[in-house]
Amino acid sequence: MNAAATPIRPLLSLEVEGMTCASCVGRVERGLRSIPGLHNVAVNLATETAQLQADTPEALAEGLETLARLGYPARQETITLAVSEMTCASCVGRVQKRLARLPGVLAVDVNLASETATLRYLAGVTEPEAFLAASEALGYPARRIEGAQTDERAARKQAQAHALSRRFWLAAALTLPVFVLEMGGHLVPAFHHWVAMNLGEGTSR
Repeated sequence: MNAAATPIRPLLSLEVEGMTCASCVGRVERGLRSIPGLHNVAVNLATETAQLQADTPEALAEGLETLARLGYPARQETITLAVSEMTCASCVGRVQKRLARLPGVLAVDVNLASETATLRYLAGVTEPEAFLAASEALGYPARRIEGAQTDERAARKQAQAHALSRRFWLAAALTLPVFVLEMGGHLVPAFHHWVAMNLGEGTSR
């Protein structure tokens, strides 16, 4: 019987801040190599990067915590995408799960109301174009938006919600008198008699 194949894990290249000398490199390498589940650690002072492979997300998270504790944090970035064609919670779940599986992604927040996906990821591990491609492959076209555009998009969605709310209450206000005249007589016979004597006679003249 053949042994189960060991999954090939991607080689991650972290951008490490604060390294200024060979001693810094040594501390970073020793810190990362001491963590179970991290392999093939190689730190480069010239490019300010640390390459490694992680068996699990937990091992990678421990590596990031170790770097921060040593004073050499891995640089992280945040990006917000405008995601189209999402119509329900299932759409949100599909987009969130797919983006979360990409290398270097630390956190994903997909919002149906604002039609956005905000990701926190390790700089240098995955390029933003990969996020766009992953979302589009699921059938949800995406584009990168900046902070001001995000605020504008949220404001537009809020304005649309307010407009729908106003239309609803206007329709309710116009419908209520008809409902009262139609149903009130069934509930209160005296009211039906009053309507017949006053409104009924007035409209028949």
